[in-house]
Amino acid sequence: MKLIANLLLAAMLSISLSACAEGHSTAENTQSESIITTAENMLSEVSETVGTSNSSQNAETDGNIGVFDLDKGTVMLNSGYEMPILGIGTYRLSQEQAENSVYWALRDGYRLIDTARIYGNEEGVGKGIRRAIEDGFVTREEIFVTTKMWTSDYDDGEAAIDASLKRLGLDYIDLMILHHSQPENDVEAYQAMEAAVNDGKLRSIGLSNYYEPEDFDRLVNATEIAPALLQNETHPYHQSGIMKEHLAKYSTVMESWFPLGGRGNTQRLFEDETISSIAEVHEKTSAQIILRWHLQAGNIAIPGSSNEAHIQENYEIFDFGLTESEMEQMTALERDERFASY
Repeated sequence: MKLIANLLLAAMLSISLSACAEGHSTAENTQSESIITTAENMLSEVSETVGTSNSSQNAETDGNIGVFDLDKGTVMLNSGYEMPILGIGTYRLSQEQAENSVYWALRDGYRLIDTARIYGNEEGVGKGIRRAIEDGFVTREEIFVTTKMWTSDYDDGEAAIDASLKRLGLDYIDLMILHHSQPENDVEAYQAMEAAVNDGKLRSIGLSNYYEPEDFDRLVNATEIAPALLQNETHPYHQSGIMKEHLAKYSTVMESWFPLGGRGNTQRLFEDETISSIAEVHEKTSAQIILRWHLQAGNIAIPGSSNEAHIQENYEIFDFGLTESEMEQMTALERDERFASY
C-alpha cells in the first residue's frame, strides 16, 4: 500500500507542476523543472520497485504450480487458482443422495465437490452446497466446484455452461471439464469454455478421459488456455505414469476418478496384501491408505460415496503419511489395468 501511495503522489506531483510551469518566470520555471525531474525520478523508482515486487511474487507462484501442499491439502493450478486435493465424487448418486453427500462432506471438512451434467444430480449438489452455507459450515469462496460438459452438448458449449450454472445455482464454476475426448467437435467445446473463462463464468478448465499424449496435444495445440487438470481413471493398478509425465510440461495436474477402483473393484484393492499390510501398520483402513497414496503420488482424489460414515472416514487421511518404502511398495502394484472401458 505504501508503494502505491508513493506512486500516486509522484505522478500527481509531476502532472501538477508541469501544468503550473507555464507562464512563470525563467527562474521559477527552472525550479519547477528541477522539482518535476525529482518527481519523475521518484515515479520511475517506485514503478521499478513495484515491478520487481510483482515479478518476485509471480515467480514464487509459478514455482508452486502443480506442487501438492499436504499440510494445507491444496495444489496451485496453472490457472492461478488453488484447488483442494481431496474431494467428494457424486457419480451414480441421485439428486437426494448428492445433496446429502455434499452437505455431509462440507460439514466434515471437504472443500472440493465433483459432479457432471450426465450424472443428473447438479441440482442436488447445488442444494447441498446451499444447505452447508446456510448452516455456517463454509462460505461459497471456500468451496471448489467441478462439473463436466457431456459430449452431446459439445456443439453448443455456451448453452451447456449456462445450463450447468443454472442447475447448480451458482454465479461461477471453479472448474469445468470436457467429459470425454471427441475429435469431431471437442476443440469447439473447449473454445466455448475458454470464452466462459474470459466472461467470468468459469475459473479453470480441463479435460477428462484423454489417455494418449497425442490426443491430449491435438486439443491443446488448437486452443489457447492449457488445461489446468486431466481427470482419468487412476488407482494403484493403473497409475497413469505416462500421461502424468506428459502433463508436467503443461503444469497440468492429474485427478483420479475411481481412486478406490470403483464399484465392483474396491474389494480387489482393499484386500490386496500390500495395501492391507500397510493399513495394519498405520491402524488405518485400506481405503485411507489408497487415498493417502494418491495425494503423496500427486493425484487429486475424489472418492464417491452416499454413506455418511465412509465420507468421514475418507477424509481422515491428513494425520499420517506413508514412508518412502511404503510409497515404493504402492508404486510396485502398477499393472496398467483399467477397470472401466470408457
